[in-house]
Amino acid sequence: METPRFTLENLLPADHRATSLAEDVRGGLSGTPKTLPPKWFYDERGSKLFDRITRLPEYYLTRAERQILRARAAEIAELTAARVLVELGSGSSRKTRMLVDALSGVAAAGPAGPHLGTAMDVALGLPRAMGRGGRKRRKGLAGEGRATEGRGAEPAAPGTGTMTADAPVAEDAGNGASAPPVADSPAVPAGTLELYAPIDVSESALQEAGDALCRDYPELRVHATVADFDTGLVLPELPGPRLIAFLGSTLGNFDPARRAAFYAELRALMRPDDALLLGVDLVKDPATMRRAYNDEQGVTMEFNKNVLRVLNRELGADFDLNDFDHRAVWNEEEERMEMRLWSRFSQTVRIPALGMTVDFGRGEETRTEISTKFRRATLTEELTAAGLAVDHWWTDPQERFAMLLVTSPGSATGSDDS
Repeated sequence: METPRFTLENLLPADHRATSLAEDVRGGLSGTPKTLPPKWFYDERGSKLFDRITRLPEYYLTRAERQILRARAAEIAELTAARVLVELGSGSSRKTRMLVDALSGVAAAGPAGPHLGTAMDVALGLPRAMGRGGRKRRKGLAGEGRATEGRGAEPAAPGTGTMTADAPVAEDAGNGASAPPVADSPAVPAGTLELYAPIDVSESALQEAGDALCRDYPELRVHATVADFDTGLVLPELPGPRLIAFLGSTLGNFDPARRAAFYAELRALMRPDDALLLGVDLVKDPATMRRAYNDEQGVTMEFNKNVLRVLNRELGADFDLNDFDHRAVWNEEEERMEMRLWSRFSQTVRIPALGMTVDFGRGEETRTEISTKFRRATLTEELTAAGLAVDHWWTDPQERFAMLLVTSPGSATGSDDS
């Protein structure tokens, strides 16, 4: 339910879901190899299955990312002084609460959070509210740590741009002394956050998350937007600085061409005082990665097959889920995990809503997801080529996952050498 503190804007046409599903299925199942986009995993059942996946012992990604957020949220708040927190693909927004807490100064100021400034009220067309001034963002850190070398976390090559080579969150800090183990974030300064702006393709997920955040943060404003990245990236035109969070290694679902297009869209929309907080999974032991996508309980198998349930329900298809097996494959050449559905025998599936029949050969695979794993040098090169700069790079203690603070040239969050 919308309130004076919670607004929800839907930018998609009424038939967007049906039209895009039809296009994706018709194109994906007519191609070679056959593919289906991972966004069709996520009906209500699929979202619940993925929530279970994030809690599985094999699925390290969510825990590693949360470790970094716990250790670095206050530092990120200090570096960015963001008035607006934008989250791309926000889903439940649960993980983002650590950033909301740090940016709103909850630990220092109590759970009431910040007041919305007058400029933000005007931008949203809301009644004017008392506001507190934002602080000037800090330029760089007090000192630089060592580069996070190791599997999937290589030092940047010369000429890749200025980068603060921060240490893993619980590793040696680069000054000869041992850093303390991972703990809660340092003391939180006075808050700057005025508004949280989640963006997601699911209106119901945005509604649920917005209601919960407004309940738990009595003075936080939430402006949610229903949008689909496949039809173009949008960012709310609100007073900055804006911190744009793209977490969960969702970037890994894009192939190189799609990543390049995403960076270009983002670069065109970012202002000099904006920053991107990017969470990415790193290259590591293939066995560890395969286990993360093929758990012993079979939850990921159910999640993968859920896309067939969606097609059966939405398009009247007659997929028999028992006729397809779940596969999780490490693609060494592309350095990515791939989820596939393996046809157990030659079969024909009918999709009446599309007037389409699809033949599957015995052992033929349909790729349902790619999850690229990154290396520091190559990801930095990608971002630099797009006109973006990696100012800070943090990892969890085991260097499984990385979080990057990325800016456009001229941004004030860069290192002291920039």
